[in-house]
Amino acid sequence: MELLIGILGFVSIIVLMGIGVHVSVAIGLPAIIGLFILLGFPETLEVVSSRMFSLGTDYSFTAVPLFLLMGYIAMSAGITKSAFDSAAVWLRRIPGGLAMAACVASAPIGACMGSGVPATVALSKMAIPDMIEHKYDKGLASGTIAATATLASLIPPSIMMVVYAIYAQVSLGQMLLAGYLPAILTIIIYIISIAVRVRINPALAPESRSNESVPFREYVKSFKGLWGIFVLFAVLFVSIYSGMFTATEAAALAALAAFILMAIMGKFEMPALSRGFKEAISTTAVLFILLIASNIFVVFIDVTGLPRLVSNAIVEADLPLYGFLAIIMLVYLVMGIFLPSLASLLLTIPVLLPVMMEMDINMIWFGILFVKMSAIGAITPPFGMSVFVVKGVMGDKIKIGEIFHGISWFFVCEIVTLIILIAFPAISLWLPGKLG
Repeated sequence: MELLIGILGFVSIIVLMGIGVHVSVAIGLPAIIGLFILLGFPETLEVVSSRMFSLGTDYSFTAVPLFLLMGYIAMSAGITKSAFDSAAVWLRRIPGGLAMAACVASAPIGACMGSGVPATVALSKMAIPDMIEHKYDKGLASGTIAATATLASLIPPSIMMVVYAIYAQVSLGQMLLAGYLPAILTIIIYIISIAVRVRINPALAPESRSNESVPFREYVKSFKGLWGIFVLFAVLFVSIYSGMFTATEAAALAALAAFILMAIMGKFEMPALSRGFKEAISTTAVLFILLIASNIFVVFIDVTGLPRLVSNAIVEADLPLYGFLAIIMLVYLVMGIFLPSLASLLLTIPVLLPVMMEMDINMIWFGILFVKMSAIGAITPPFGMSVFVVKGVMGDKIKIGEIFHGISWFFVCEIVTLIILIAFPAISLWLPGKLG
């Protein structure tokens, strides 16, 4: 009986999401109804109230709104735009250089934004119009941004990795460190892909300005715009990995640093400040409602016994490690097409955590693989979230078909990167092992 209710709960979530119900409601409502059937009204009320209280007072999660606030203030201060402008100066003489500049800039912009959607918005506004002005193919321009913006989920302080570390009960510092080398690997593979595509078909980026001489002083000047990003990066890196501060304290310092930089740069204006706070508050509210719903779902799914059933079935099947990972990655790919990546994580971790512990899978490594799969899902037709964010920013200037066409090569790049990360776990684990 319990297992049947658990399966029906999963099916109900998928159906509700399919008809457009908000993710939090789609997860929380079936969980509450299921608990009511299995435990009765008093116990269900106790579970819901206790989970809401425990999550709302969990000190670990206070880092989330602070990181978000840092990102929105940094964007308002123009810190993120300077990353693309500087990269464009250095790469504009190379065929496809502006697209490569967007790839390089995605790392510092991701470090400022903390999550994929705001990074996609920021990069779309600053990079796509510049590429189109220089007669870049619209598919290449928009596809580059839709793909590279997902790197924000790999670059500290990734909100996705913060939530994963808390739920998987792994070191947040090690989890954040693990994202650097996979992000660099992804950027390198993207740049190689762009170079090959433009070499094969120069019409994709006809205005490379390869014959244009750039004064040395312009190269030097390009570094001036990066000092704000270097300051934020230094504050985050030193405060988190020195051991002197907790992740929450590091987030508070980074947010304070963003405010100070905003004032120094002469961008300290009340409308911009108000927008930053409103965006951080609204995003945090949506995120916490989702976390509360998923917490209730965790209790529901545990009561049904479904995690134990799945765990026992997988263990008894005696699957090899790579066979198990292949199945899980495929499941995440499909889920990532239809669901926000955070929802995929919160739905599956309660079921998969016992299995991964039984199979002795390194949870830091698996976290990187999950983040990479969520990035692939965000650019996969027909419902790639990153694609529709780019479309929303650009409006009628670019057709949705052009974006999906332009992103196809990056999908292949992501699959290649994922295979490399699975084959060589040291890429994800070396830095946490040295500095964690």
